[in-house]
Amino acid sequence: MVASSESIVQMYGGVMATKVGSGDFKFEVDEEWAKLPEGWEMTAAAVAGDSQDRVYVFDRGDHPVMVFDREGNYLYSWGHDLIKMAHAIYVDGGDNVWLVDSHGGQIMKFTPEGRPLMRIGERDYRSDTGVDPKDFGSDTYLRVTHAGGPFNIPAGVAVAPSGEVFVADGYANCRVHRFSAEGDHLASWGAPGEGAGHFNLPHGILVDRHGRLLVADRENDRVQMFTQEGEYLGQWPSKLIGPATVFVDDEDVAYVPEHNGGLFSVLTLEGERVAQWGSEVNRACHGVWSDSRKDVYFVQPVVSGGKRRVVKYHRV
Repeated sequence: MVASSESIVQMYGGVMATKVGSGDFKFEVDEEWAKLPEGWEMTAAAVAGDSQDRVYVFDRGDHPVMVFDREGNYLYSWGHDLIKMAHAIYVDGGDNVWLVDSHGGQIMKFTPEGRPLMRIGERDYRSDTGVDPKDFGSDTYLRVTHAGGPFNIPAGVAVAPSGEVFVADGYANCRVHRFSAEGDHLASWGAPGEGAGHFNLPHGILVDRHGRLLVADRENDRVQMFTQEGEYLGQWPSKLIGPATVFVDDEDVAYVPEHNGGLFSVLTLEGERVAQWGSEVNRACHGVWSDSRKDVYFVQPVVSGGKRRVVKYHRV
């Protein structure tokens, strides 16, 4: 399946490039954006950026956090021997970098240069959700029988302007957890299932500028909305094929990689789709961020090798 969009091959930066999208949201694809040091390769899990448009790639290789400028020039890296399984990255309003180590069971906060500031969660601890503690399969969400506390293979993190931290505890749990700015557990909500406020792999999470929590409920093919206290507000009307996460820019434009469909959707903040492109070859697309110029960075598979990399979409 290929989503409805323009698909025009043209020259970009001296190489052939494809135009995708539609309406006001058209992009030129730059698959070779990241200029890696010689001998390095990218096995990206997630992407985020800071106020200076530095791009942070959370990677599953030997260089867990690789930092680039918006043109793709490599700047520096950090995090060696720190992470068991890179999964999600978030940069807050103070340019602090938050990492989700899914298999290590921890949420960690760092300076942009990698100095540790905070850890939430006990390393290697897994709460009781009915899943075998030795089971780290990507389909563990199918074996969750009941909700558990923090954490059991967490998947996503977001930080509110107040400093409070929200974690999508998804792969072997079905909850959202709320923490104080100091890392104290305040509340949790969610249960396994398909009903309102239930989750089937809460994978990504974001606090929008209206203070609502947007939760990418991946295997229920939807984005649900909550207050920061956990009150259910509704769900986006557009069906999304396995939304991995959500990023919303400062103009309230939302970008969603649809993990199970290999699609990339652009939506309003109320969940109305305004553009979409992609195909099944991009299945397992995993992360997204947009810079100050409204260029978009998606984490998507390398067709020939099965690994993921960050591909830049230049807004035109």
